[in-house]
Amino acid sequence: MAGQDEPAEADERETFIVEALVDAFSDLMAADPGAFRTKFRKMAAEPFAFYRGSACLFYADVAAEEDRWADERTSRIWIQGDLHAENFGTYMDGSGVLIFDVNDFDEAYVGHFTWDLKRFAASVALMCWQKALSDEAIGDLIETFVRAYAAQVRWFLDTEDDAQFALNLDTARGAVLDALRVARLSTRAGMLERFTRLDDYDRVFRDLSGVRRLDDDERAKVVDAFERYLDTIPETKRFRGIAYDVKDVVGKTGFGVGSAGLPSYSVLIEGFNQALDNDAILSMKQGNVAAPSLVVDDQAVHGFFQHHGHRTAVSQRALQAHADPLLGYTDLDEVGFVVSEISPYSSDLDWSELTEPAELAEVIEQLGRAVAKVHCVADSDSDQSLVEFQTEEAIIAVIGDAEDEFVDDIVEFGRRYAGTVRADHRRFVEAFRRGRIPGVSST
Repeated sequence: MAGQDEPAEADERETFIVEALVDAFSDLMAADPGAFRTKFRKMAAEPFAFYRGSACLFYADVAAEEDRWADERTSRIWIQGDLHAENFGTYMDGSGVLIFDVNDFDEAYVGHFTWDLKRFAASVALMCWQKALSDEAIGDLIETFVRAYAAQVRWFLDTEDDAQFALNLDTARGAVLDALRVARLSTRAGMLERFTRLDDYDRVFRDLSGVRRLDDDERAKVVDAFERYLDTIPETKRFRGIAYDVKDVVGKTGFGVGSAGLPSYSVLIEGFNQALDNDAILSMKQGNVAAPSLVVDDQAVHGFFQHHGHRTAVSQRALQAHADPLLGYTDLDEVGFVVSEISPYSSDLDWSELTEPAELAEVIEQLGRAVAKVHCVADSDSDQSLVEFQTEEAIIAVIGDAEDEFVDDIVEFGRRYAGTVRADHRRFVEAFRRGRIPGVSST
């Protein structure tokens, strides 16, 4: 896939890239070409940004490759779906504990467990190439990730309670611990002050950039959809003493690379009591078509979900040991939306401050264990019925005594595919700037 292509081969690859993007995003591009012009400009900035925004291309490539580690069970494991280095961060879990973990589930689906590992490995190779690390150092970092993953999966095999492990204030180290400490300094009152204001002794949203006021008809439809969402919160997650009363609703624009063109709303609700410092802000966002779903040929999986909002919520509950108690789903104009709380305790890892291999290795080792956790909690012990076997048993069964070969395969893929992405990024930029992506002009 990588390397110096002949002109005809380069043209063929550009066509493949454009077709993958159009197949994945044509409906959204038609609905909001301006959002995709912004998305594509962000993707054009550098190879890692292109990689983040082109998961559909990654899956078109990996699905065409042989996967010796995928058998009947390990090809049907709940995966995060877009596992790159910037999709980790902090959150307050449903039991009130600050956790560092995977924090984005928009692309979550059921597929090969190796797809998550390969996508992360290539992201490490891309990120570290941009830090001018050597190929040897990059290979060592990917190996650190994969061995930590395998070791943690083996740990889950010997442990009855999968939820015992987490990266938190007691167990995290280095930059991961720093991110948790920063998140702990945040407050709900501070977040509410940023996004809301007082009006006649109650909170309403501020008229900030990216906020759109709704007319009466649209507001009524959103509130109706919100009322239906309440029925999707599991009974065990429902808060006693909270009415979920809607105070204000606004439309949102200006999402990041992964959410371009997806309609979204913010809903302000009453908190546990009438005090103004514990209101909650919820995001109601249209669910996107999960990139892995484009290559998974399993009707039992496809038919399991009502819509992509339902898929996102069910996936997050499967992949997190203690998911957001406000997580749920609804539909608006027969389109699925996922609903979740906008947490004041979110803090991302600052990769720009990590420049030395030893610093990176300390973080990446912990992320390997975190990925093992999300894979291993999403099995027959979790609150879902799509994966009805013990994930850790299935993974260790295919790895067996061949861990060195398993590690070598992921390392080789990560380094090789990062080269492919760098070459694809150049082709994408030329295709976009010369107007060769149908539906989205560069001007």
